[in-house]
Amino acid sequence: MVRAPDLLAALLGLGLGVVLTLSGAGAAGCRALGPAERLAFAPAARARWQAPRARAPGPLDSLYGTVRSFLSVVQLNPFPAELIKTLLNEPASVKVDEVLRYQAGYVVCAVIAGLYLLAMPTAGLCFCCLRCRRRCGGRVKMEHKTMACERGVLMTFLLLTTLVLLIGVVTAFVTNQHMHEQMGPSAAAVPEALLSLRGLVSEVPQELQAVAEQFSLPQEQVLEELNGVGSSIGKAMHSQLKSTVYEALASVLSLGQALQVSVDHLRGLNATSVELQEGQDALAPALHGHRLRLLALLQGPHCQGCAGALNKSHTLELGADFNQVPSVGHVLHRLKDVPEANFYSMVWEENITFNALPILAALQTADMVRELKKVVAEQPRGLNTMGEAFPVWEAASRWSQALEEVEESSRPFLEEVQRYERYRWIAGCVLCSVILLVVVCNLLGLNLGIWGLSAREDPSHSEAKGEAAARFLMVGVGFSFLLAVPLILLVFSTFLVGGNVQTLVCQSWESGELYEFVDTPGNLPPSMNLSQLLGLKRNLSILLAYEQCKQGATLWTVLQLNDSYDLEKHLDISQYTIKLQHELQKLKVDVQNLDLLSPAARRDLEALQSSGLENIHYPGFLVEIQKPVVNSDVEKLAQELEGLSQTQGNATLGQKLQEEARGLQHLHQEKVLPQQKLVAKLNLSVQALASSAPHLQSEILGVLDRVTYLKGELPTRATHILRNESECFLMREMSYFSQYTAWVREEVTQRIATCQPLSGALDNGRVILCDMVADPWNAFWFCLGWCTFFLIPSIVFAVKTSKYFRPIRKRLSSTSSEETQLFHIPRVTSLKL
Repeated sequence: MVRAPDLLAALLGLGLGVVLTLSGAGAAGCRALGPAERLAFAPAARARWQAPRARAPGPLDSLYGTVRSFLSVVQLNPFPAELIKTLLNEPASVKVDEVLRYQAGYVVCAVIAGLYLLAMPTAGLCFCCLRCRRRCGGRVKMEHKTMACERGVLMTFLLLTTLVLLIGVVTAFVTNQHMHEQMGPSAAAVPEALLSLRGLVSEVPQELQAVAEQFSLPQEQVLEELNGVGSSIGKAMHSQLKSTVYEALASVLSLGQALQVSVDHLRGLNATSVELQEGQDALAPALHGHRLRLLALLQGPHCQGCAGALNKSHTLELGADFNQVPSVGHVLHRLKDVPEANFYSMVWEENITFNALPILAALQTADMVRELKKVVAEQPRGLNTMGEAFPVWEAASRWSQALEEVEESSRPFLEEVQRYERYRWIAGCVLCSVILLVVVCNLLGLNLGIWGLSAREDPSHSEAKGEAAARFLMVGVGFSFLLAVPLILLVFSTFLVGGNVQTLVCQSWESGELYEFVDTPGNLPPSMNLSQLLGLKRNLSILLAYEQCKQGATLWTVLQLNDSYDLEKHLDISQYTIKLQHELQKLKVDVQNLDLLSPAARRDLEALQSSGLENIHYPGFLVEIQKPVVNSDVEKLAQELEGLSQTQGNATLGQKLQEEARGLQHLHQEKVLPQQKLVAKLNLSVQALASSAPHLQSEILGVLDRVTYLKGELPTRATHILRNESECFLMREMSYFSQYTAWVREEVTQRIATCQPLSGALDNGRVILCDMVADPWNAFWFCLGWCTFFLIPSIVFAVKTSKYFRPIRKRLSSTSSEETQLFHIPRVTSLKL
């Protein structure tokens, strides 16, 4: 492989070499690249959630239930589907008698209201005439025994009636104020709901465009990974080839070390042999001289106890003859320049080169990566037209404009509604205040009347209180007659509107009859057919759509767009992936020149192989090595002679023995010991060569064969890995586009354009109209009507009771009682002193 000196110099400059720590990845599968990352797509569907409205539970709920029960009694007829159908399709053909038949309950109530409207003014006029003649509401002419009982009964009924009026007017005040407070938020909620619906329609094209734009996310991910595809492929090659290459390099390095050791031992063996021969040549004369002198001394008659030393002196001669060892000169000649190569540096360099394979692969694939990026940067045609071909794309602008017009036109109308509501609220407050005034007059009359009755002992005060009580009751009666006409008109008008809203709209809306009516074919005119307005191939069920929208379904599900829109056609990116695959197949990484063994190293191994190192006769060396340098132990002999010199009687003999002992010790230190060390050194070299030489030839042959085989095999395996990794890379990158298409499929069919705002607007509309407006409205007229009709017993009981509060002017028929004689003067009788 080309060394790329600049790159390798930079890598070596790091001080670490280049040793890439790669995770073990098998040759099969795509584990080297790892699993594809999970792309995080930004939600294209905008959060549109119509907050549900609900009336908080309160003390008026039982009143609302009572009013609804009353209205259900008034309107016993079912939902008039045929009548409304005729009204919507042919308004001119609607018959009045059919309308009156459906509104029979309201007609009866209208008759009752009409009778009340005629009776009360007439009764009031007659009452005024009678009062002018003092014929009605006068005083009791005569006191009788049952008068107290009658007065108590009338006062009790008047008090009960007044309390009923008080409860009614207080409830009317509360419901009037409650409805007035609810009208403002309810009116403001209408444009809000319309705005939400307009957002639902108008934002669908924008959301689809946002979905198409997020194709850039997998594009950017693929482009980012393309920057490292060459390095990734190089890492895969490194990971899958490293065991083979590292094993081969380890074998080469081990063999190189063995070669170096063998050559060093061989050279050491030769040098040691020469030294031993030279030392042997110098040691032999010295030993011979000492032997002759010792024999002469020890064999003398004057030597005492010298027999043992004499025997040892006979063997004082060379043991091993190193001139007899085999010659290794011819082998050394063949290994003269070995090793020529530095195996450690060579293996280190090859290791760095192999570890730099990811970087070298990235450099070699740079041009192809640029071409791949051009392919990836293209936009599939189907995604560009996805939004424009969506079925509601054209209808979205029309519906958005229509809802905007409705919203703008609703604001002035709602302002007018709020203005008239204020007028109604003021009228209600005034009428309730007048009814409250009647209640106050009745209560004051009762209180003053009872006070007057309890103070009959004082006639002057009793008459004044009773007269005031009667007048308060008469004032209440007058207000009742004056209030009757506006009260009944307000009650009936609000009853007619609120009752029909509750029975005709709210009940059918809540029960679902209204949705069933809309879903029935032919009930609505063609201009109101929602399926035709949306351009759908199937008729749309409003009830089913409402239920689906309430569960959070999207327009895709509700409008059944899978019949009119082929989403898969727009998500087909097969042509896009084919181009990418075609370009990936052009990737190439050149590993033809990967060198595991340099030419110099090969020559070294071949020289060692043909050197004949294994043919050296190593047993010849061992035979001489096993022999002692000197047959006799020189050191012990010197010690024995030293001892003999001390025991001799002849001083001259002792001195000579002592001199010989010192000479032998010097010889042992200077000649024998160095020879012994050289023999030990020779033994190490011989043992090492004898044990390694037989196996070294087979190792050299195996390494050379392995390197030669890998020279042709590595490029083939590298090409296979390149193809496999390219396919894995393509599968990985395609998984990003698959994630995108799956996300688009889910986003379009399950999230974009959720129609919950539609069901929320319908539910909120029902709550606003029925719970927040109609219920307080109906409760108001119900309480006001309650007070209106209870004015009649209030008038009757007030007129009757007032008679018993006025003072009685006529004397009673019996004059015998002193208590009834107003002008009785008691007779004066004489006093006894």
